[in-house]
Amino acid sequence: MRRAKPAVRRAAADDDAVIRTRRLTKRYGTLTAVDNLDLEVHRGEIFGLLGQNGAGKTTTILMLLGLTEPTSGEARVMGLDPEREPRLVKRRVGYLPDAVGFYDGLTGRQNLRYTANLNGLRKAAAESAMVDVLEQVGLTDRADDRVDTYSRGMLQRLGIADALVKSPDLLILDEPTTSIDPIGVVEILDLLRRLVHERGLAIMLSSHLLTQVQSVCDRIGIFAAGKLVGQGTVDELATAFGDGTASIEVGLELAPADAGRAEAVLRALTGVTDVTAPARDGDPWQVAVRPGDAEGRVRQEILVAAVEHSLRLTTLRPVVPSLDDIYRAAVMRTAA
Repeated sequence: MRRAKPAVRRAAADDDAVIRTRRLTKRYGTLTAVDNLDLEVHRGEIFGLLGQNGAGKTTTILMLLGLTEPTSGEARVMGLDPEREPRLVKRRVGYLPDAVGFYDGLTGRQNLRYTANLNGLRKAAAESAMVDVLEQVGLTDRADDRVDTYSRGMLQRLGIADALVKSPDLLILDEPTTSIDPIGVVEILDLLRRLVHERGLAIMLSSHLLTQVQSVCDRIGIFAAGKLVGQGTVDELATAFGDGTASIEVGLELAPADAGRAEAVLRALTGVTDVTAPARDGDPWQVAVRPGDAEGRVRQEILVAAVEHSLRLTTLRPVVPSLDDIYRAAVMRTAA
């Protein structure tokens, strides 16, 4: 029996959130699959849901699409309530599930035509849309081949085309690069970037593959045991779950006799807590800075010090935090 729900509240015209949840919860008996989820995804961004299998990512997606009812809380997708208006949500959202399925005996184009018909597209509009999406996903040359001749990567690209054929405002992709070879992964991730740039789409990408999420997503939500334990950019997550230390790589072209002097110059800078000399010639020095938000100032001071002390500076850059380290820290903190 459906729970009584308040009247649907439409998103304000100037609100760029395409997904918003508040205290969204799903329980299966004694198991809480999703626990009080507060989440926002905005237009023009790729948002990554990161977590191991069973963390609650797919259950969240199913609630957003109106394919399963929440136990409590609420969700809005394109300003719509997916529990009350699932058909309207599906018209606005393209969805690529983990196990994408097509009719093997049909060509790629025929499969897309079938989807277009299901979505009520008129013939002329459907044919035009198919030409566009096949070109965007790089399958124009294989569009009239049967899909049982497609590789896994080609099937995923066809799945994205299938999700795009109705011109959605939002794409939701569940593990889109699983079991794809490295070249195919690069092609899929490049395609997602192009779609955001060319179509202005928002994309929610669910994955357990940390490197891929870090390489393509603007913001990331970390799932652990049904809870969203952190969300933001990689830098914001590093600040939230790091130890407050930033790292800078400093490339110096030095004579061996000058190494000690260079180390002393770097250690004397305010905020520098540790300096690690390179293990091999040509490698950069590692400079630890605390607090982390002093990193920009310290980089400026390294520039000045290099000139003042006649140190030949070749490179100077902040070290991008590893999402793997951030993820482990977030999960360990949640479990503690």
